[in-house]
Amino acid sequence: MHSEQGLGDTIQFCRYAKLVSDLGARVILEVQEPLMLVLASLDSVGQLVARGNALPPFDYHCPLLSLPLAFKTRLDNMPAASGYLSASAAKIAEWSSRLGKKTKPRVGIVWSGSAAHKNDRSRSCLLSELWKHLPPELEYISLQKEVRDADQETLKMHPEILNLGPAIKDFTDTAALCEVLDVVVSVDTSVVHLAGAMGKPVWVLLPFNPDWRWLLDRSDSPWYRSARLFRQSQSGDWDGVISKAGEALKGHTFP
Repeated sequence: MHSEQGLGDTIQFCRYAKLVSDLGARVILEVQEPLMLVLASLDSVGQLVARGNALPPFDYHCPLLSLPLAFKTRLDNMPAASGYLSASAAKIAEWSSRLGKKTKPRVGIVWSGSAAHKNDRSRSCLLSELWKHLPPELEYISLQKEVRDADQETLKMHPEILNLGPAIKDFTDTAALCEVLDVVVSVDTSVVHLAGAMGKPVWVLLPFNPDWRWLLDRSDSPWYRSARLFRQSQSGDWDGVISKAGEALKGHTFP
């Protein structure tokens, strides 16, 4: 089984390793180097290989995104929708200690993906657009690794946003943070898939014309039972969709 598209795609479809293993196969999973450590917790994988490294002998191969078709996946038989990845206990303890005692609900935020993504214009927003709709009574933690110049200025203006991006070394850190936060609010990035793959609450801010995996006209996702979807009602309307998420945060009952 081998990755073929983005990091989020690999996280979403690596769940099929168990189904392949259940057929009697020894699964060799080739993935992007940044995902090697966080996918070590994935069940039923005999060997993980970083893309570009030498492969051991194998009998069959299949790209990850062809597996849903191979297993005749439907909305009513989605595998592992409740979670299939986990964070390391050591990393969870490290980040829990770093964050200190919690005095209010903690919300992780991600507002943009890679600037090189072909659909970045549609899927990313500015931190200033996000921030103005977030209720002030919660604690906000930025999980954003790449911060653009305009967003750097917003971060400087709002020191109440705890910017952990520079301290996040890899996806194992992001996974541990997803574990210790109450909810992650994010545009459509790999962080969404990581939180969903862990079964952690994740609220996804979607453009008017969303990626195929999010389907249409629904606020939940059959891929991730812990996900809640907020959709633009018209193209480019970030104010509308973020305000809905902000109102939902105000009325949300946190554990």
